[in-house]
Formats: sequence, structure tokens, C-alpha cells
Amino acid sequence: MANKINVIVTARECKNNNDRLIRKFCKKVKKERILEEVRDRRRYKKPSVMKKEKRLRAQRTRQREELKKQRAIERRNRTTK
Repeated sequence: MANKINVIVTARECKNNNDRLIRKFCKKVKKERILEEVRDRRRYKKPSVMKKEKRLRAQRTRQREELKKQRAIERRNRTTK
């Protein structure tokens, strides 16, 4: 069974600002990767292709996280002039 995903944004959360409400909703949907999953399910993909894409996605995520950590370390080590 698929994971149930709740993407709820209330008007109170966004102080009744419709623009902010839409932006917050879009961010939550992107974070949960809902649209990406819908696009992926439109056509059949071989299991080997799905594995390959998953592996590449994980690799990119690891590289991004590593780069973030390096930048944080560089920022801490900088000396003020």
C-alpha cells in the first residue's frame, strides 16, 4: 500500500494571505515529490531503469549534502579581514 501523504496548509498559518498560502502549498508538494511521482507513473518503466534512476538520484543528493557540509566548514574557517 502506498504511503499516505498529507499536504495541508491553513489560512491561519499564512495569515490569510492567498499568495503565501499557494507558495507554501507548492513547496510542500515539491518536498513530498508528489508531482514527480505522478509524472513517473504515467508510463511504464522497467524495474532496471527505475533502479538506475533511484541510484543516480541518491548519488546526486549525497553530493549536494557533501558540498553543503564543505561550504559550512569553509565558512567557519574563514578569518575576518
